[in-house]
Amino acid sequence: MAQATWEKGANPAGVRLPQTRTRGSRLKFMAGGIIILAAMLYLVVSGTMAGAQYFLTVDSVVQDPSYAGKTVRISGVVLGDTINYDAETLTIDFTIANIPGEFDDLATALHEAANNPDATRLAVHIENEVKPDLLQHEAQAILTGHIDENGVFQATELLLKCPSRFVENGPDGMELQPEAQSDAV
Repeated sequence: MAQATWEKGANPAGVRLPQTRTRGSRLKFMAGGIIILAAMLYLVVSGTMAGAQYFLTVDSVVQDPSYAGKTVRISGVVLGDTINYDAETLTIDFTIANIPGEFDDLATALHEAANNPDATRLAVHIENEVKPDLLQHEAQAILTGHIDENGVFQATELLLKCPSRFVENGPDGMELQPEAQSDAV
């Protein structure tokens, strides 16, 4: 039997051999990676900054005319004697009062804000909603919507929080109902 050997021949003219990566292509790869990383970092930072403020106070929305007509999320305490519900048209009208920005106890802050005649107040109107059980005096309301030309907050979303979720006793030492926790509409 004949013995065969393999030898690498010379490159025939016109045949291009694959090249290894050059320094220029590595730089392009690194630059692309840096751009992608910078874009991701920008999105994380801007998303965090946008979500940093969950809601505005009644004071800030009422006193700043730049919020007129814009969709905002606000928080206030419900004034129970202003609640008006029409079961036929499924409309709810009520008034909220400003809750101070800083407080130690939510239940006490809600009680004081609801009973403060000098607190800034805002009329609220919401349509096509059944009256939630937690829509009561001194409940915290977080609303999404806009202020119309008449100064009424036209709500599209209503979230209610009962202070009993945060404390065991009410403002006057009364026991609060433990089953009343939170209600979202």
